[in-house]
Amino acid sequence: MITEEVREAIEKISGLIPEERLRRDEPMELHTSFRTGGPAAAFAVTVNEDDLSAVLSALAETGAEHMLIGNGSNLLVADEGYPGVIVKLGGDFEMIEQDEEDPCLVRVGAARLMSSASVFLTGRGLSGFEFASGIPGSIGGAVFMNAGAYGGEMKDVVESVRVMNADGSGAGTLSSEDMDFSYRHSAAEKGDMIILLAVLRLRKDEPEAIAARVAELAAKRSAKQPVNFPSAGSTFKRPVGGYAAALIEESGLKGYRAGGAEVSEKHAGFVINKGGATTEDVLAVMRHVRKKVFEDSGIMLEPEVRLINCSL
Repeated sequence: MITEEVREAIEKISGLIPEERLRRDEPMELHTSFRTGGPAAAFAVTVNEDDLSAVLSALAETGAEHMLIGNGSNLLVADEGYPGVIVKLGGDFEMIEQDEEDPCLVRVGAARLMSSASVFLTGRGLSGFEFASGIPGSIGGAVFMNAGAYGGEMKDVVESVRVMNADGSGAGTLSSEDMDFSYRHSAAEKGDMIILLAVLRLRKDEPEAIAARVAELAAKRSAKQPVNFPSAGSTFKRPVGGYAAALIEESGLKGYRAGGAEVSEKHAGFVINKGGATTEDVLAVMRHVRKKVFEDSGIMLEPEVRLINCSL
């Protein structure tokens, strides 16, 4: 049920951005890599800082429930949908540019896809981002959770981050140290800041050598991960002293299925949409996995995927 605060916010936002960028009852299955999720009450696309500031200010004024999303590659949205306003970045937030004075510095908008950023950097002979080339999602989302793969993390390449307060005020810059990066964590997770862009520091190398490393990692990912099925990547965080995938496999859960959702037989760390899965199917698999692994190992797995309007 939509609250009066959300109705008021939608009315305010409709006067701030063009109607084609404000959609009502937008199916979230169109905006998540799991390809599940019911409708959001409203879905607003902002294309520059002024846009975003105005929309966030309207949301703060009304007190309407809302959230910002990137490419939706780490989200699991309830089948009932989301009763608030989803804000997505586009336009200027997809920019990427090399610094003219220091060519090893690159400014990347929060909405730029990781795969696209990798192509840009490879073409300009800038190394250090290879680990991230196959990570689904946007730069903003990757910085938000300090995404990583194959021994690298975003904190290794992020020099600074431009952020805005969650109410649309006070845009400014934070250093990598200010971002308090740790395993799958950054200061942005506290919810009081919005990531606008990241400044990356890379190192020079031959484009052909970088491309070869990217191709090698892509081959490894394709061989070991179920890249041909919708998922949110690693479903659970790595627990202290172990690996989620190993624990799940040791519990005999590869191939465990509920409806259209399944623990991948290729990589136990992935819950995948085998076709027609609902969010409740995915949650049912996750709940069973957590229960069985805890019974077998005493370790309670924590979700890496973000649960929106639903819970385990």
